[in-house]
Formats: sequence, structure tokens, C-alpha cells
Amino acid sequence: MIEVIALGVLVMVAMSVAWVALAVVKVVLWTVLLPLRLLFSLLLVPLLLLKVVLGGAVLLVLAPVLAVLLLLGLFAAAAALIVPLLPVLAIGFLIWLVVRATRRPVLAS
Repeated sequence: MIEVIALGVLVMVAMSVAWVALAVVKVVLWTVLLPLRLLFSLLLVPLLLLKVVLGGAVLLVLAPVLAVLLLLGLFAAAAALIVPLLPVLAIGFLIWLVVRATRRPVLAS
């Protein structure tokens, strides 16, 4: 039983040493590659600005088209909801006509 506990402690120590070693390697690589990362960041700034400008131009062109398509979609959805109710509305209208026709007219006094 003591051997199993000793083996567990040994595994935990080995994992701790590996974790510390990997953390040190990460810090060293981050420090060594920092100048390259800064250089790539400086090179990417004009490209990101170009992306923003082109994206804004595309948005200005496509916004009216998308607005019209949105309105057409809303109209189609409303029609899809209303058209199945037309028979029910027709039956209600017929019932209203029958009730109105059978009612006595009110005389003004």
C-alpha cells in the first residue's frame, strides 16, 4: 500500500516538474518571439484599416438591398400566416351577414 502512495506522489511530482518546465519554455518563446510579433502587428495595421474601409463601402452598398429583402421577407411571413385564416374570416363574414339580415331595423324616434 505504501508503494502505491509513493508511486502517486512520484507521478504528481513529475507532473509538477513538467508543468513548470513547460511554463518556462512558454515564457522564453514568448519573450524571444516578441519582436517578430510586434513587426507582424505593425504590418497588419494597414491591412486591417483597408478591411474596415472596404467593409464599410460594401455595407453602404448592400444595406438598402438587405432592407428591401427584409421587408419582402416580412411581407411573405405575414402572408403565410394570414392566408390560411381566410376561410375562417369568410365564414365569420357570412355569419355576420346572416345575423345582420335577420335583425329588425331600429326605427328612429
